[in-house]
Amino acid sequence: MIRPQKIVALAALLLCGAAPRAPIRLGPEAAKAPQRIITLAPSLTETVLALGAGERLIGVTRFDDAPEVGALPRVGGYVDPSVEAVLSLRPDLLLVEPSPGNRAAVERMAALGTPILAVHLGTQEEILAGLREIGKALGLAPRGAELAAETAARLEAVARRSKSLAKVRTLVVYDWEPLVVAGPGSFADRLLEQAGALNAAAGARSAYPVYSAELAMRAAPEVIIDAADVPDPPRERILKLPGLDKARLALASPNLFRPGPRLAEALEELFGLVHPEARDERAQR
Repeated sequence: MIRPQKIVALAALLLCGAAPRAPIRLGPEAAKAPQRIITLAPSLTETVLALGAGERLIGVTRFDDAPEVGALPRVGGYVDPSVEAVLSLRPDLLLVEPSPGNRAAVERMAALGTPILAVHLGTQEEILAGLREIGKALGLAPRGAELAAETAARLEAVARRSKSLAKVRTLVVYDWEPLVVAGPGSFADRLLEQAGALNAAAGARSAYPVYSAELAMRAAPEVIIDAADVPDPPRERILKLPGLDKARLALASPNLFRPGPRLAEALEELFGLVHPEARDERAQR
């Protein structure tokens, strides 16, 4: 289920349409090609791996699940990093996604001499800018620019394909008890639009609302995407409700909506979940 900390992290990913926020540098100046890197978010870990610099990672959060970092020390969580654990590893660069929850710890580490790059990942534009910025920080600027360009091209390709298809009312579920869905302004909301879907929870008052059974039935989705990523999710009661019992259930890959270098992969998978007929047609060509 989605725990309070995860709700906080999700709420930080609002798509607001504003210009990308600039990265923040704290502490002493980092080396031009840092070799001892700690990341304070799984998406940042995946970015370092995608840039081909995984061997430089020396610490990650307890939420990191990439097999490449399975043996690395854990330094706390996204909103509650351990200052002591980070400093004990003597990083020459700490990569952070800014959050009110981690601000005090991050500022303390900067004051104690840790070079820090804080990168916003709240919108697609910020994610693409983050790929470029982290590439520069690691001395891998060409690879960062290439990765951002490749990602943007893949996003555009899916958006073009979806324009000719009928819009499908889709409900993205992050948790089943309570029922937490992707509302307007959520990270998934724009992906749904690009994938040729109508967000069935577009009328919600927040980005990650808790839905009652009545609201779920009123949403009347044609497709329900299970993005809860929990074993044996308690979804049968919800799926039997009138208006939901005819919806097609689609299972999302774990952490499908994690912002980072897998952004294009997420949209491509979402497109296939919403429009399986289009995916199957392409596979037959």
